[in-house]
Amino acid sequence: MYSLNIKAMMKTTDFSKYISDFISRYLPNEKGASANTIAAYRDTFVLLLKFTEDVMLIKVEKLTLGDITRETILKFLDWLQKERKCSGTTRNARLAAIHSFYKYLQYQSLEYMYESQKIMSIRFKNSRKETVNYLTIEGIKLLLQQPNTNTIKGRRDLTLLALMYDTGARVQEIIDLTPVMIRFNKPPIIKVIGKGNKARLIPMLDAQTEHLLKYLKEHRLNDPAANMYPLFFNSRKEKLTRAGINHILNKYAEMARKKDAALVPDNISCHSLRHSKAMHLLQAGVNLVYIRDILGHVSIQTTEIYARADSKQKREAIEKVYVNVTPHQESRWTQDDNLLTWLKKF
Repeated sequence: MYSLNIKAMMKTTDFSKYISDFISRYLPNEKGASANTIAAYRDTFVLLLKFTEDVMLIKVEKLTLGDITRETILKFLDWLQKERKCSGTTRNARLAAIHSFYKYLQYQSLEYMYESQKIMSIRFKNSRKETVNYLTIEGIKLLLQQPNTNTIKGRRDLTLLALMYDTGARVQEIIDLTPVMIRFNKPPIIKVIGKGNKARLIPMLDAQTEHLLKYLKEHRLNDPAANMYPLFFNSRKEKLTRAGINHILNKYAEMARKKDAALVPDNISCHSLRHSKAMHLLQAGVNLVYIRDILGHVSIQTTEIYARADSKQKREAIEKVYVNVTPHQESRWTQDDNLLTWLKKF
């Protein structure tokens, strides 16, 4: 979290009024933004406040909308890259948050419409896309052979990693899963909540379903009373964090790398499993539209209309490329014994 030593705000400025409404009401209620998106936008404005105080020498409690112009935002973006060493991708993410705020503002305060539109005209920078490591099917199999399925923790880790690959879900989508989001009746599906709180249904195959059902029974998550419990949790019964899942993945990736370094590249991440699934679907000749639908991608070509694959088509696409990557060994599925302060706290 970013920190600044500043006095608490003594009075409300138009900037504090609108940024508070944008963060606390507009994003969650009108836009349906996820908690992660809101946190990212909040952090953008914490950085902007730091810039206006340290560089422009304007105290937070005195900052007004009139102090922030198109030139101010351009200098802020330049400061992010030169002083804070942010990448082009991060710079663009901060700009996206600013665009969103000024799109909101132009309808809230007509006197700032012109300046808002000038700020929204700031273009994103072309940034070099980093290559995302992915594993071959053989690499995925090797990775999933590493958890010790004679322990309850190992069985949990295997279920977690296998589900991440099988569904191609984002790590936050996996974190937010609860038992009620899984349907085991034919045809079995799993519901995930993606970016922008958009839900999508991902078909599951019989082998996936059987493995997941064993996990639920072992942890008594198949009880209706546990419907809203986290699907994957730690020793304190709290849902796993991004850092926790990354730790689990890296642990088994390192074990697999010792057996065959060629199959498990360095620096793989949770997104590598998602990317691996996408690559395997693509290599099997699955239509890109179906891959986009399965993974929940949103096209940047907002004017282009894409066909949406229905559940049957998505299921056929998955069945076409399905490879049982779960180890075949029999497991023991039994139990073992101020504005800135407000932004930071939001």
